[in-house]
Amino acid sequence: MDVQSVLKAVADDAAGGGMVFTTHAELAMRVRRALDDPECSLDQLSKLVAAEPILSARVVGVANSVAYNRSGRAIGDVRSAVSRLGFSALRVLATAVVVRQMEGMPKKPEHRAVAARLWEHTAHVAVLARLIAQRVTHQNPDAAFFAGIVHEVGGFYLITRADSFPGLLEEDLAPWYGRGEAEVGRAVLKVLGVPESTLEAMETLWAGYLAMPPESLGDTLLLADQLSPVESPMSQLAGMGRKGMPVEIDVMIDDETLSGILKDSAEEVESLTNALKA
Repeated sequence: MDVQSVLKAVADDAAGGGMVFTTHAELAMRVRRALDDPECSLDQLSKLVAAEPILSARVVGVANSVAYNRSGRAIGDVRSAVSRLGFSALRVLATAVVVRQMEGMPKKPEHRAVAARLWEHTAHVAVLARLIAQRVTHQNPDAAFFAGIVHEVGGFYLITRADSFPGLLEEDLAPWYGRGEAEVGRAVLKVLGVPESTLEAMETLWAGYLAMPPESLGDTLLLADQLSPVESPMSQLAGMGRKGMPVEIDVMIDDETLSGILKDSAEEVESLTNALKA
């Protein structure tokens, strides 16, 4: 099998409108579109979210996580959860529903297992990116959260298309990192309509070169990817990881070490990661 040709075919398929979304994802996309409407009110948005059970459960769960619930006061209704999170974080969660629906699309159990592992990795990277943006690179935390959610969409789409190319996930996927991941990723991200700043961050991720000290949104994403305790299964399939500067966990960031920042925020990271994976 010519893996490079298959990867190009998969990218062309996504770019040509081959992506099919479930009902849950379609409703989540409606929420995303509503968020872009300046006339959309909190009440209208809350009703849209409440109509999609997966998204509404995710919204309430994340709103009650340590990261967003500093007061410790739990809430149980969608409107209060939307109000607490804000529209920017809600856009992230709506996108998370769209991405995660790809996890259940493969027909073969072994392919679904790879996709489930990829979502676990994605959740960790998204939460770490949000934390690193807050504490290290001083980027917009919700923008970093969003970038983390979509950073493996190319991998998800490749897995969903594996049934059409028997043996693909058993082949040597070394061409994935570099041209393959970027080709498929760009096509899927265009369908999802991600902002230009996210696309730029993804290009940094695909290039794999981490600046030290990290400063940009791309650096934020790449650092989170390297620090994730759950490795992407795409790295195992490719027989290699993204190239990049090895991260020194005790490197000084302003007046703190990276390891200290991660230790101090461990509860926040665990709470938000669990809310995403639920």
